[in-house]
Amino acid sequence: MKKTAILFPGQGSQFIGMGQEFVDQDPDASALMDLAEKISGFPLRALCFEGPMEDLTRVLYLQPALTVINLICWQQLLKLVPGFQPSFLAGHSLGEYSALHGAGVLTLEDTLSLVTKRGELMEREGALHPGGMRAVVGLGVEEVEAVLQGFSGPGVAVVANHNTASQIVLSGDAAGLDAVGAQCAAKGAKVIPLKVSVANHSPLVAGAVDDFAAYMDGIAFNPPRIPVLFNVTGGYEQGPAEMKAIMARQIASRVRWLTIVEQMIAEGVEVIVELGPKNVLSGMMKKILPKNSAITCLQADSPESLAKVAEALIA
Repeated sequence: MKKTAILFPGQGSQFIGMGQEFVDQDPDASALMDLAEKISGFPLRALCFEGPMEDLTRVLYLQPALTVINLICWQQLLKLVPGFQPSFLAGHSLGEYSALHGAGVLTLEDTLSLVTKRGELMEREGALHPGGMRAVVGLGVEEVEAVLQGFSGPGVAVVANHNTASQIVLSGDAAGLDAVGAQCAAKGAKVIPLKVSVANHSPLVAGAVDDFAAYMDGIAFNPPRIPVLFNVTGGYEQGPAEMKAIMARQIASRVRWLTIVEQMIAEGVEVIVELGPKNVLSGMMKKILPKNSAITCLQADSPESLAKVAEALIA
């Protein structure tokens, strides 16, 4: 089997109807949705399948909702390719929890409990410190950081995601995002508001870090059976205590996505599969991979697309 990476998407990939075909057609997928509803206490079926998008995008609901769809996609892939073990796992921001489950670090129950608590705490911080996120397309991270270094306020803005060489995501409050976004646009960048309700990966949500760390104290983390590349560091980790510290910091730290993908490329990945709603990560991959790269990129969030992925993995 080819050297494969499985990537799980995060917030911003949600859509109305996500996962519905799996849940309607497969009792195991339906049971996993039942478990997620029980643990979260939210009507995730209705939110995922009917919306409205305004509710689905609320960080409180979105974190368990998107995670359960990622987990269903993973469950269904393993049913199609029994015993499958990728060479790498990673998840973008929230998607990192799905990767940790795939690697055996977290049980299903604990994965769903953690993202539910994470959503609750981040919703709290978002209410206390309102903000949002904007993608800056067309500038490198050094150019964006130079703008930020010259920014003295009022407002807050930081680099939240280093997604590709020319796609940086800012996080902060309206004043900071308006001012820094305008300066980036003046340098030729396209600035795009994202469908998130909180200033993720910024000082505005840092108040959640200690409370989340305390919550994780009661949850068992196991050494990963499959290598996981972490958002905060861009590298690997094995120790349960170290992983807990990283995942607490992740809430307010930069997502080093470009570093993660470049590490996989350097280690000879041959197939990269985005497993979960939409194709946001696949779109980034087109910007990251070298021209004429032989790496195959696939995406699956439906029975039909997952069957194609399974066929490619078995070939």
